[in-house]
Amino acid sequence: MTQSTGLRREPRLVTIEGGEGAGKSTVLAALRAELERDGRVTCTREPGGTPLAERVRALLLERVDDAPCDRAELLLMFAARAQLVCTLIEPALARGEWVLSDRFTDASHAYQGGGRGVDTRLIDVLERDFVGIEPGLTLLLDVPVDVGLARMRGRGEADRIESERVEFFERVRAAYLARAKAQTARFVVVDASRSADEVSAQAVDALRRYKASLA
Repeated sequence: MTQSTGLRREPRLVTIEGGEGAGKSTVLAALRAELERDGRVTCTREPGGTPLAERVRALLLERVDDAPCDRAELLLMFAARAQLVCTLIEPALARGEWVLSDRFTDASHAYQGGGRGVDTRLIDVLERDFVGIEPGLTLLLDVPVDVGLARMRGRGEADRIESERVEFFERVRAAYLARAKAQTARFVVVDASRSADEVSAQAVDALRRYKASLA
């Protein structure tokens, strides 16, 4: 499977995916430096990236009694994503910039699909009708769940999603890996259990090979 049905592949959209404690922020900084060699880069994150989407992010992550149900969580994710694509990603791509995102729609397939058990057909419909694009390259930072959660414990109080049970994150990881196996033309799996420098080096090397393939 090389492309999701009904989606437009955007070669200059690069996404970083992975579970908790995978080290996405460190890798994003290294990738940004590499892409800036080629011109302007717009960096963003999910959920969030615009003022409205950041407010949705706060709703999604706060630990409250009236937490969103699984389907409401999915719809909030896509509301934030649709706003991000419309107001930030597509304009940047139209200007000829690279766009580098800390997570994108694959995260919903992993977290809401794999983790929550929401029907993936619903996610496919939302992706097609309200996002419409997919990355040219997705780097999946894969780390065993116990390693990732151990790293996360030193970062302060966990948000609502970070507070899920280990079994939830195991399902998330399995969904990510299954998606990467099904879409080998777009995904590169990076061993994120290594040191931060080694992980960043792997990711930058994969990005350089990808850029060379576009030349």
